[in-house]
Amino acid sequence: MKPGRRLLFLTPTIILAFALFGGIYGSGQTGVAAATSDNDVDASIRTFTYVYSVVEHNFADPLDPDKAIYRGAVPGMLRTLDPHSTFFDPRDYQLLKEDQKGHYYGVGMKVGPRNNKTLIMEIFTGSPAYKAGLRPGDIIVNVGGKSTEGLSTTEVADLLKGPRGTRVTVTVVRQGHDKPLEFQVTRDEISRKSVPEAYFIRPGIAYMRILQFQETTSREVEDAFEKLGENNVKGLILDLRGNPGGLLSEGVAVAGRFLQKGQTIVKHRGRASAERPYVARQGNNSRDYPIVVLVDRRSASAAEIVAGALQDHDRAWILGDTTFGKGLVQTVYPLSDNTGLALTTAKYYTPSGRLIQRDYSSMSFFDYYFRKKTDTKNSQDIRMTDTGRTVYGGGGIAPDEKFLPPKLNRFQAEMMRNVRELIFNFTSKYFGTHSSKLPKNWEPDEAVLNEFHQFLLDNGTRFTEAEFAENRDWLLIQLKREMYAYAFSVDEANRLDVETDPVVARAIESLPKARALLESAKRWMAQRAAAQ
Repeated sequence: MKPGRRLLFLTPTIILAFALFGGIYGSGQTGVAAATSDNDVDASIRTFTYVYSVVEHNFADPLDPDKAIYRGAVPGMLRTLDPHSTFFDPRDYQLLKEDQKGHYYGVGMKVGPRNNKTLIMEIFTGSPAYKAGLRPGDIIVNVGGKSTEGLSTTEVADLLKGPRGTRVTVTVVRQGHDKPLEFQVTRDEISRKSVPEAYFIRPGIAYMRILQFQETTSREVEDAFEKLGENNVKGLILDLRGNPGGLLSEGVAVAGRFLQKGQTIVKHRGRASAERPYVARQGNNSRDYPIVVLVDRRSASAAEIVAGALQDHDRAWILGDTTFGKGLVQTVYPLSDNTGLALTTAKYYTPSGRLIQRDYSSMSFFDYYFRKKTDTKNSQDIRMTDTGRTVYGGGGIAPDEKFLPPKLNRFQAEMMRNVRELIFNFTSKYFGTHSSKLPKNWEPDEAVLNEFHQFLLDNGTRFTEAEFAENRDWLLIQLKREMYAYAFSVDEANRLDVETDPVVARAIESLPKARALLESAKRWMAQRAAAQ
């Protein structure tokens, strides 16, 4: 049976890592084919075939057909269309399907390259790797009897994956140990939660972060509120910063639970598809606590659908930076040889009718992906929220209140160029000679700071003693975060980030603005109902 068709929203720079599987053969293709001259298509295909034949017979080196077609011809064609249409080779397509489900089978850790070695960058909380004793900073030298020498990080990651219940031996080099350490790890299902954090950061004020929108996101949101006790929530900080998007259906479901039943969430239309609106099916069931939504320039696609819907209906105060501006709909079509095609088939519009997609016609794809200016909008695309506030299309979701973290001082800026790597390496070295069994609420003390000071000197880091003293508290926070990730869990480290995040602090201060906006929307709805 053919799987059902799904629509996909995702930023291009991370689509291969976080893309979600969408479906397939479709009625939509008929209209497209009819709009194109058969003679033109036949002529183009003959030209391509001839060019390929000339290259195949005359190129200086033997031609790799997969490379020529899958890495050359098809991606080249897609690049002439738009920044988001994408071809998936077999490995990328498999990753896409794994991310759709939000889980895979393996050992549960993130690896990365470092000095031509493969380093464990992060261990997932409660994973087989963590239980076995592997830790961040370990250098992987052998997996299952196969040396990692000369292997890419991707190849090492593939070795770590395998069927559930199978065992794999992972050999690592760890600072503070003269000989390599060997660990037996039993592979298991590794769940990648899209809602990793949901807790009270102040009495009655809940914080929830959504990393991306995958198959399980709306259910995870419901589970998180059930654990929190939603009746106890007096205000919500919904963090969508860095969220690249995901499944349209999940973005709609999350937005819908905060809106009134029947309110429009998003609409999309394309050349081969009529306009289709998506509305809140269940509604918020009288949950009327104020909401502040955090966004930044990396919030994209389905994240913009949520932020745009809540903004257009005056349901939430949007805080942060202007979002990415990705309003093109990709439908994913499975192809032969376990490959796939994510093709742009429509554009989406917020409830007020504004297009979120940024203009990319007069710039390179590089400039489009990595733009320097975020304050872009189409001054001709002027819309109104429910209560009459002005919003603009064509440039992402502009926040109601722009707020960025304070700029780093000179010392911090210099340190941040390599401080994460330095602190990461220091943490691995520190726990190579100190116990990683830290007491609850542990804080790095002067002794730890002094060791780090000497570590910086030994590694040739330049700074003055006055600068080090002036930034003492900042350094302690950076150290604490990395050392919590090593000794406790990534979740604990992330919570520390939230508790010390100036943007989150501003969001808490902005909750009264969100409350005023909510009350204004209620009055508008009451007046509208009375007029009908």
